[in-house]
Amino acid sequence: MNKDLKRVKVGLALVLFGLLFGVIMGITFGINEDVYQNFIAEGIAAHPNVHDAQSQDKIWRYAQRAHFHGTGIAAFSLGLIALVMFSDLKPKMKTASAVILGLSSFYPFSWFTMFVLAPSIGRGPAHAHVLTELFAYVGVGGLLLGSFFLLANLFFGTFGEKNHNVARELRRRSVTDLRV
Repeated sequence: MNKDLKRVKVGLALVLFGLLFGVIMGITFGINEDVYQNFIAEGIAAHPNVHDAQSQDKIWRYAQRAHFHGTGIAAFSLGLIALVMFSDLKPKMKTASAVILGLSSFYPFSWFTMFVLAPSIGRGPAHAHVLTELFAYVGVGGLLLGSFFLLANLFFGTFGEKNHNVARELRRRSVTDLRV
């Protein structure tokens, strides 16, 4: 395995985990969507005081969004990690950027958490639940921060091997100038 692939392996593992999650959800929808629908209906029937007429459809939409975001964000992040691998980022920045981008795979779990929690506690509390928000912030934050590092490198040359060597040379010259 080449060095660059090894550097992004953890990020790739996270993204592939997210992709697998989205694909498995889609497969289970196809095999037996009624499992999801019955879960929602039973939760609403057990806790009618926290639901309205739209709850069944809205909660089902949470499950669908978990699937859509699981596959979509993972595919997008997979492409970004490939760009990281071929960029001129410093080796440690490649690893960090790939891992941070891999964290984007947690975003779909915010929708899945809402799907699981909403039948028993209601849509609003499920949306504001600490797990939902944690998954959302980690996922979106990872995507934004990882993209920032990559884009800063691709378009401005920051965090790269070349800049690192240039900065080292400038420091060396300034120390030499001080000696004279």
